[in-house]
Amino acid sequence: MPEPVHTYTFSLHLSSHEIARYYQGAARDISVRADNGQQLRFAARHLRPFLTSSGIQGHFAMLTDKNQKFHSLKKLP
Repeated sequence: MPEPVHTYTFSLHLSSHEIARYYQGAARDISVRADNGQQLRFAARHLRPFLTSSGIQGHFAMLTDKNQKFHSLKKLP
């Protein structure tokens, strides 16, 4: 896998009800606006490690490769 070269940060607040749509197959991608104003889109499956009983809340960093392909996602403190 290519090394990450771009980092985009964003906040995400999805209730357990909202995130259920993604896991029931009604939606596959998440679309968010990064802190720098860019629109980001990535597969909802990348959020599974951050799912709690109340949904998904927090500030995240998404890393992409030089071709803007998803590399990784991490929750920021």
